[in-house]
Amino acid sequence: MARAPLLQLTDLSLSFGGHPVFDNLSLTLQQGDRVALVGRNGSGKSTLMKVMAGLVEPDRGAVVMPAGTSVGYMEQDPDLSAFATLGAYAAAALPEGEAYRVEMAAEGLKFDPDRPVATASGGERRRAALARLLAQAPDLMLLDEPTNHLDIEAIGWLEEQLAETRAAFVLISHDRAFLRALTRATLWIDRGEVRRQDRGFGGFEDWREATWAAEDAARHKLDRKIKAEARWAVEGISARRKRNQGRVRALAALRAERSAQIRRQGAAAMALDSGQQSGRQVIIARGITKRFDDRVILRPFDLRVRRGDRVAFVGPNGVGKTTLIRMLTGEIPPDSGSVAHGTKLDIAVFDQARAGLDDQMTLWEALTGDPEMRVSGRSDQVMVRGAPRHVLSYLKDFLFDETQARSPVRSLSGGEKARLLLARIMAHPSNLLVLDEPTNDLDIETLDLLQDILGDYDGTVLLVSHDRDFIDRVADITVAMEGDGRAVVYAGGWSDYRTQRGAAGAVAAPDTRSPVTAPTPPRSADAERSRRAVAKPQRLSFTERHRLDSLPDEITRLEAEIARLGEFLSDPDLFATAPAKFEKASAALADRQHALSAAEEEWLSLAERNEG
Repeated sequence: MARAPLLQLTDLSLSFGGHPVFDNLSLTLQQGDRVALVGRNGSGKSTLMKVMAGLVEPDRGAVVMPAGTSVGYMEQDPDLSAFATLGAYAAAALPEGEAYRVEMAAEGLKFDPDRPVATASGGERRRAALARLLAQAPDLMLLDEPTNHLDIEAIGWLEEQLAETRAAFVLISHDRAFLRALTRATLWIDRGEVRRQDRGFGGFEDWREATWAAEDAARHKLDRKIKAEARWAVEGISARRKRNQGRVRALAALRAERSAQIRRQGAAAMALDSGQQSGRQVIIARGITKRFDDRVILRPFDLRVRRGDRVAFVGPNGVGKTTLIRMLTGEIPPDSGSVAHGTKLDIAVFDQARAGLDDQMTLWEALTGDPEMRVSGRSDQVMVRGAPRHVLSYLKDFLFDETQARSPVRSLSGGEKARLLLARIMAHPSNLLVLDEPTNDLDIETLDLLQDILGDYDGTVLLVSHDRDFIDRVADITVAMEGDGRAVVYAGGWSDYRTQRGAAGAVAAPDTRSPVTAPTPPRSADAERSRRAVAKPQRLSFTERHRLDSLPDEITRLEAEIARLGEFLSDPDLFATAPAKFEKASAALADRQHALSAAEEEWLSLAERNEG
């Protein structure tokens, strides 16, 4: 039995500034459709969704909706200026007596309906817009990045609501797990063309690669035909006085067809340079705590981060993930306990608020105004990983064109701001990378690239994210902040964390590589005083101070010897040609590695006591 259409788009075309967003688009959305709308940032996904919602008029074509059909649209930047509270905005379109629907949605999405609009954050405004849409329960829901600014629990709640709804919906999202769980069809915008496949997002990547492979094969075939016809045209001059004008016109048509083809935009040329190698021990936190007034953020917590670890921090919004990372990196002190850093740390931070970007600056100024990137005496060049680059050339690496270079940062989309901040971070070598919500607003292809880059990165990564798929792909350690100051370490990514937590109830199996101390039970006053007396740091002796000063040179020497021995042993023929030398060098390498580890541990211990 055929399903009734909810929305029909016929021969739609739309251009902005002479650039086609889509052309000759025909599309039908039916009852029960669950559609993923995908494409690169700037490809026109949000614009197409606004056309569906009736908020943008196409240049040509028809948008037909049967009488009595209701369509609801959740926009990324809702206008709440006419309302006093978030709840008033969310309930504005509901019949009298049905405001309870907003309260139910507000509980699941974790926002206060009584919050004044004037003091609400951008994330709270978006959650109110989402609650408004869910409460209205239209026949067709259009959701533009609904998971942005939601924590994992709220994303799970929304996933359940959409899985149970009888309404049709179209989703734009970067959250792969969310799209895989909910969608049954995929719309793909690529270079002005909208393709549809009646399979969910889980089959998108195979479909995309197959489409591109067929496109490349067709282009190659066309290029060969043009080459053959062009050779005929040239050789025909000497062979015949009068050429076949039909073939000449056909050659011109082939060249016009080839010229009209729009090439795929390449991936951003992102790269990370880990620079100098940090010590094996990167961060050692012992018994750190934090509270703000009467609210406990973190109870006594231990964590050891080693070079190369990828540590994800998960938990509800507001639980203290960013605060914990700021303590671990030394930006803010813990209330009690200690944080010691290893040697030679170069830290780079990607913050979720994009605070490193000034909205009033142009993209050009955002790069040349960075003191670490500025090239002396040159206003058109920036220093990128130790080499000068022209500003426009470097911006093109991150998919910005020349017309954007002099545009203000405020004109950028969320995804473009994220790419610009990545451009600034990736210009400098770093061996400790802090990523606070890096996946917000980035398209799926850029996320793929970022994941690959992190896989090849020699440094250490601290990651805060609500993107379950991204955590699974990147993290090998997960710190779950479970509320009331409780933080527990689990081995693996998000799926491993859920499996371990489900198997052990509230008690986790700690990561053996990064030992953690679970929150300790309250102590009596006498026991606490005794503990503090025992734990009170002792002043360093003269010999210990001298040792603390000399250890960095010793660590540097050991690292150099390890590098030389590693290079010597890398000769594939060494074992066969000189087994005695191979055995001696291997023993020396193991000895130096053991000595380096011991020296780093000693330095950390002495440095911690000295700071205490």
